[in-house]
Amino acid sequence: MLVIALGPFAILGDRTARAVPVARERGPAEVHRAAAHDRSAPLRRRRSQSWRATAPARAHTSRTTTATPRVAAAPSSDDVEQTNPGDRPPPTLAASFDGLGAGFAGPQGAANFRNPSDNSLAVGPDHVVQIVNSRMAIFTKKGARYDTTGRALYGPVETRNVFRGFGGPCEQRNNGDAVVRYDQLANRWLIVMPIFSRITDQSDARGLPRDHEPARRSVVGIPGQPGPAAALYQPPAPPAVPDSQAIARDTTRRRPPQPPAGVYAMCYALSTGADPLGSYYRYEFVRPLFPDYPRPAVWPDGYYVPSSTGDEVIQKHACVVDRAKMLVGADATEQCVVIDGVNFLNNADVDGTALPPRGAPNVMMAAGGTQLQKMMEDSVILAWSFHVDWRDPAKTRVDGPRRIPVAPYHYLCDGQLTNCVPQPGTERRLDAQGDKLMARLVYRRVGGHESIVAVHSVNTKAGGGGVRWYEFRLDRRRAPVLYQQGTYAPDSAYRWMASPAIDRNGNIGIGYSYGSAGEFTGQRFAGRLAGDPLGRLTLRETVLAAGEAAQTNTLRWEDYTQTAIDPSDDCTIWYVGDYFRRGANSYSTRIGAFRLPGCSASR
Repeated sequence: MLVIALGPFAILGDRTARAVPVARERGPAEVHRAAAHDRSAPLRRRRSQSWRATAPARAHTSRTTTATPRVAAAPSSDDVEQTNPGDRPPPTLAASFDGLGAGFAGPQGAANFRNPSDNSLAVGPDHVVQIVNSRMAIFTKKGARYDTTGRALYGPVETRNVFRGFGGPCEQRNNGDAVVRYDQLANRWLIVMPIFSRITDQSDARGLPRDHEPARRSVVGIPGQPGPAAALYQPPAPPAVPDSQAIARDTTRRRPPQPPAGVYAMCYALSTGADPLGSYYRYEFVRPLFPDYPRPAVWPDGYYVPSSTGDEVIQKHACVVDRAKMLVGADATEQCVVIDGVNFLNNADVDGTALPPRGAPNVMMAAGGTQLQKMMEDSVILAWSFHVDWRDPAKTRVDGPRRIPVAPYHYLCDGQLTNCVPQPGTERRLDAQGDKLMARLVYRRVGGHESIVAVHSVNTKAGGGGVRWYEFRLDRRRAPVLYQQGTYAPDSAYRWMASPAIDRNGNIGIGYSYGSAGEFTGQRFAGRLAGDPLGRLTLRETVLAAGEAAQTNTLRWEDYTQTAIDPSDDCTIWYVGDYFRRGANSYSTRIGAFRLPGCSASR
């Protein structure tokens, strides 16, 4: 993730900073035709020669707070703070294994892993797919096809391998911040990879899009895309590397100089079936604005991908690509709108197979507050309604924000890039990313209602960090209304950087990092049943990974992580997070599968 300083001011192009009001209503989206698209051959038939690796194009962050922030809860937040653990047994840990990270070796050998991990996880009927920053791997999942969970079938490889033979920057440039999703509605794998370095042999002559301007179609990157589906490239194993030593990102300087002109891009790869080792349709869309921190979400009418446009621009680019066209390998388009002066956006991401009503707009949300203006507290969550019209972009609209009152909160450790979470035996503290809602913003239609669950990290009255979580329900006008909220803070330790999911019974599970001055940082998971008292995580914590050492080379920790619902039972919640092994030079990742009481693995 390229980090942004948030606030109501933006530097747009060559202009000086100006005030940018929070948008109320927007006109049509910009529409992008694919710069390229094709279909790959199956992976199993493609065991090609070695592909020369290049360094991932990852932007450097420019703002780091070295002082230790004071951790104090917002006034009146006590009303929703849960200071005792749940009284029910913890969720069952049904499976767990180490993923990409220190000590990992797979069919393609080992690799150096960059920090932060930018963990992304997706689960299908027979496979688990993980992306860590600029590398990916595919694992077995026990079931009808495999007799064990966690055996590496593929990786570690550069994420750009999925674009092998596609041409253009998606094939040429490996990038971090790539994200994988499993589209349970269509049984397809979606991989989204941004291009962070300027592209000089492609262009968008229309100039930079701006807030409140009409819609545009994205420019197509490769003529004729997607073309025939192409296999996921499987390179031979590279030479071994020692202990996957982390490459710490330099947070004191800006990213390398860019060409004075050029565009960026967003790359999409969509599998042609439920096998991630099979073939993919590939698309490239030119982006005139920097495409940082993409957060893909599955919705019936599109794949929604909000991004942030730079570390000096308080501006978001909310985009959606035509899912129906992509599923059949047709000439798809992408539409985008610009929203100024807002926090990082997340779009509602469907859990399960119960669809929202036909034509229902997607919901986007963001936390309040503005870190750039040192406004670290707020008492609202902002929500937008995103309606896309694929026939007439002039009718595509993003309306909002709706200000939803919630209990007051204070960003954990005053936001992002701060020395926050203490570790045993070192003065190095870890970053909290406390200024934003974390992935995923989960949607589930269950029990006669439509729920959306969101999480972020907040200060607690005990002086630690807590997981603030919300369940919103959509009313008859499809407006989100707060149903329940809580801050999980059963002691003075730090719980932060969470990711939620909702199982088919409407139970909520949340995974998160856990650490303190007396315990190395690891990963835990808690939850609640649908009928439990409101505002409480009633299931005691399950420990997924206990940390064994401190991270001392950088304050950056994960940046984000992710849950995923298992499509085989619509019940098991998978989660991934980082931890350090004893004596390791870099993080390991631990992948776990959790079941909440009353939600059986068999249906």
